[in-house]
Amino acid sequence: MKQLEDKVQHRINTLCKELTQISETHQDHVIGQVTVRHLLGGMRGLKAMVCNTSFVDPHQGLFISGYSVPEFEDRTPEEIFFLLCTGSFPTSSELAELKEELQKRAEVPPYVWNMLRSLPKETHPMTMFSLAILCMEGESVFKKKYLEGIPKSDFWRYTLEDALNLIAKLPSLAAGIYRILFMSGNLIEPDPELDLAGNFTRMLGINNKDKSFADLIRLYLVLHCDHEGGNVSAFTARVVNSALSNIYYATSAGLNGLAGPLHGLANQVCLHFITQIHEQLGLEASKEKIRKYLYNTLDSGNVIPGYGHAVLRETDPRFTSFMGFGEKHCSDSPYFKTVKKLFEVTPPILKEYKGGKIANPWPNVDAISGSLLYHYGMIHFDFYTVMFGLSRTLGFCAQNIIARGLNQPIIRPKSITNQGLKGLTKGL
Repeated sequence: MKQLEDKVQHRINTLCKELTQISETHQDHVIGQVTVRHLLGGMRGLKAMVCNTSFVDPHQGLFISGYSVPEFEDRTPEEIFFLLCTGSFPTSSELAELKEELQKRAEVPPYVWNMLRSLPKETHPMTMFSLAILCMEGESVFKKKYLEGIPKSDFWRYTLEDALNLIAKLPSLAAGIYRILFMSGNLIEPDPELDLAGNFTRMLGINNKDKSFADLIRLYLVLHCDHEGGNVSAFTARVVNSALSNIYYATSAGLNGLAGPLHGLANQVCLHFITQIHEQLGLEASKEKIRKYLYNTLDSGNVIPGYGHAVLRETDPRFTSFMGFGEKHCSDSPYFKTVKKLFEVTPPILKEYKGGKIANPWPNVDAISGSLLYHYGMIHFDFYTVMFGLSRTLGFCAQNIIARGLNQPIIRPKSITNQGLKGLTKGL
């Protein structure tokens, strides 16, 4: 993996030089104010860390190393991981090297399968995914090398080693969990001729005759790969790894954050909402009936799932990308049709509801992703978060490889008591 290592080393050197210059000349420069709103509101919007793998613009959406969604949506997960780590897309030679590295690291240890099969059948698939990754922590190369006394300058190299070993196993692991929980339990062997997304689709063992399903899986894994550094899962993984806990610990922790209803479960909540519409209004409900249903939902104190975002203030470009896929491949699906109708009627309602107080009336990626998966036969809602986690691990790993290369310190913000807060605000 020399080509990848060389590119990562170059990026680390470049970023380190930039940060050194900024630190030397602007170390005490004030970036912004910390308000009581930040302290009591989950630190939302507070600029408190540096992340170079991705950035979310409120109006243009996700950028991966400077590339917008339309510029990377046709790529593969392997290409995206290379982009996250290096800041550039791989050449054909670099991509071939990366694929070869992942292929030879892909076998999941037998003890992992034994552990997963021993769990109760009602275990959530995300719990199984997190446990399986944590179970492999003893495989960590970083852990072994750290105990041998490697210099800090090599921390990133063995974090990269761990990342490649982990990412290579994720398609087999995720697909195996699906088959253990929801199918016969028999595992499907990977095909060395297929890439990461293609193998994952093959090993799931559903809808393999429809080539567009494999393309949907590829698109899903690409669009969910990273979303800057402050979201719950990425930030959790960064905090854990900042203590030099290896990538297995960090990824498992990040996935546990992703499993929450306010983060990774959002797509299945959106799909459940659409299912409720179909149950109550029928598969071909008119826009007028849906409009009334939405008003009733808002009047009862509930939100419209899939609409609004912590950062975005326009339609999520990832939603737009999935919409394009749906128009091309499954325009007759009742679920896709309902997604389209919701897109047409929901924003105008949210813009005017109770004086238009909703900051962002536009859809995010979760408003559509689950419906597309369901159309292709992936009907087990609980598994969607595992797919999200498979993709987002690419971002976890890349962020921490770079963080270790920059020798970033342990993340340790200062907390304050109510009494201390009263003291700070006294007299204002």
